[in-house]
Amino acid sequence: MSRSANLTTGPISKTLTRLTLPMVAGFAAGITFNLVDTIYVGRLGTESLAAISFTFPVVMLIVSLSVGLGLGAGSTISRAIGRGNTHRVRRLATDGLTLAMSLTIVFVTIGMLTIRPLFTLLGATPDILELIHQYMIIWYPGMLFVIIPMMGNHAIRATGDTLYPGMIMVVGSMTNLILDPLLIFGLLGFPRMELAGAALATVIARSVTLVMSLYILTRREHMIDFSFPRIREMIRSWKDILYIGIPAAATNLLFPLSMGVVTYLASRFGPEAVGAVGAGLRIESFAFIVIIALSTAMVPFTGQNWGAGRFDRVYDGLMHSHRFTVWWGMGCWILFVVFARPIASLFSRDPIVIAYIVIYLFIMPAGLSLQGVFQVIGATLNAINRPIDSAVLNVIRMFVFYIPLTLLGTFLFGFPGIIGGIALTNIITGFMGLFWTARTCKESEGRSPRVSEIWPCPEEEEATL
Repeated sequence: MSRSANLTTGPISKTLTRLTLPMVAGFAAGITFNLVDTIYVGRLGTESLAAISFTFPVVMLIVSLSVGLGLGAGSTISRAIGRGNTHRVRRLATDGLTLAMSLTIVFVTIGMLTIRPLFTLLGATPDILELIHQYMIIWYPGMLFVIIPMMGNHAIRATGDTLYPGMIMVVGSMTNLILDPLLIFGLLGFPRMELAGAALATVIARSVTLVMSLYILTRREHMIDFSFPRIREMIRSWKDILYIGIPAAATNLLFPLSMGVVTYLASRFGPEAVGAVGAGLRIESFAFIVIIALSTAMVPFTGQNWGAGRFDRVYDGLMHSHRFTVWWGMGCWILFVVFARPIASLFSRDPIVIAYIVIYLFIMPAGLSLQGVFQVIGATLNAINRPIDSAVLNVIRMFVFYIPLTLLGTFLFGFPGIIGGIALTNIITGFMGLFWTARTCKESEGRSPRVSEIWPCPEEEEATL
């Protein structure tokens, strides 16, 4: 493994910046990937757009699972790197890939056998169902190229290298951008495949990322162990990865649930309000890319320092991250308020839709800073092997604050109340996260002897297994 990416020494702010910037490019590329697919398929007609929309819940489920597994691998590997346990690092990376392959085989088999009954259950009509079949009959076998690269990229990030994972995401997005029009519309001599072409372009693009991530893991980082594993050791690796991966995947699925709640409430005010919420989410997502990238960078940073017993750096890293997210969120809120109407005009010419978008941009970003704090804390919890804590915080956020406050806001203030309820949720749960930080990560080593009681050293945890 490369030693140049050791995260247990050096200036914290500079280290986090170096880790975050490549991931900003990578996540921006990921958003572009999905946006391009939707734009091109939309040109095929309403039925094709509806068909690919029906596939989103299934795709979201698989992506959430992939992210969860990858996060589990990244957390366990980074802590093993911090402890200097090279053998354990290789076993976790290798066993993580075999776990991904095993689960892929299971999900592909189930998916291929349930295309028609599943999407019929979701409400697809026979004509839409035929289009869905054309797409999923290619996408399901290509699931291998979704799950394994996700696992591989998290393993690479665990070493402290976010540049190559970011490049892999950009290359995958560019490949899809080039292939989509060729395969969907049959340009430059390629056959016109329409929805099947969109699926094939996605699979090819993902296969490129698979080759790249495996090459880096084997040739550059030397993280793959080609020796035959002991079954007990492999099961231990799978257990450690799934201990984080399953709660993380479940937590990711709360996002589409929250969007479903907001869409339902907004629909009471007409299609204009629904369209405004969709546009607002897309606008806000671009501002949130930086925070997502920072929270992703916190996993290897926290994991390595946690494994090395550098609790002081974990605490200081959290403080740096919190300060940045607060200032970034405030800056974005100011920009959205100042330029709300010009931004809204880019998405619609309907004055009612524009008015709703302006309301969204005035209110929602008020909670962006503390939403970022909450995001970073969730990533840190997973990095220190506390996935249940992270999941519980997210469940509290959803069912104690998000749903009640949006319902109450709708009842009291109409559409602005929906957005205000979300912003208030982000503010409250952000302070909740800050309270958690102050209580459990206040000082480390010489500053607070209680840290080792609240956060046991990983070696102590493993000794009790």
